[in-house]
Amino acid sequence: MRADEDGEAALAAARAALGTRFRLHGRDCATGLDCVGLAALAMRAEGHGGPVPSGYAMRSADAARVVALLDSSGLVRAADARRGDLLLCRMGPGQLHLAIQDADGVIHADAMLRRVVARPGPVPWPVIGAWRVRG
Repeated sequence: MRADEDGEAALAAARAALGTRFRLHGRDCATGLDCVGLAALAMRAEGHGGPVPSGYAMRSADAARVVALLDSSGLVRAADARRGDLLLCRMGPGQLHLAIQDADGVIHADAMLRRVVARPGPVPWPVIGAWRVRG
């Protein structure tokens, strides 16, 4: 699928990862994913070949740094999130999180549940921004 088809390839990749175990710094469905690994998997399915961050901690309060990384990665900011977009969320004090927008909720790597899950309904965390592959 092409990137201009409303993020369907990203969403399909994220859905295919449902049930994958959580692993910090995980980049492969066979061994586990974290939220950055899931984001990379989804964005690559849309044709994005940008760099994937590594060496980060579970908690990072520097949202401005993460926004700058996303802005400089070749992804484009989206005013309104649509299916397949990458969301940067603030889960709590000092904790940022990436998720993929689904038709009704988000798909994300849940550290507490120890796997990639679909969470229906409104995004439960404040959304800092949304990005998509340049169409």
